[in-house]
Amino acid sequence: MALTQNINQTVVERVERDPAFAKALLDEAATLFLHDEPETARLILRDLVNATLGFEQLAALTDKPSKSLHRMLSPKGNPSMDNLAAIFGAMRTNLKVELEVRAVETA
Repeated sequence: MALTQNINQTVVERVERDPAFAKALLDEAATLFLHDEPETARLILRDLVNATLGFEQLAALTDKPSKSLHRMLSPKGNPSMDNLAAIFGAMRTNLKVELEVRAVETA
């Protein structure tokens, strides 16, 4: 009996039972973008979209084609800042959260 499960299904199930997890994923994606790790950030955003809105609803909210959104959030995607802002805006609205950027001093 296999104990492995598709990671995408695991994310969906966790988001469904724990709204704080979805908010943490959005926070992590934003943090990764700001720390110059866009590849990982895009993958987290893609998983979050799949677990919440879905790409068709995201397309309607952002006025962007679903296929384009899929490409933007792929491992080799290259979304513009305008497109990222639209995606984050739709996710913020859906999850009912506000994002706040704070500078942290490093030693």
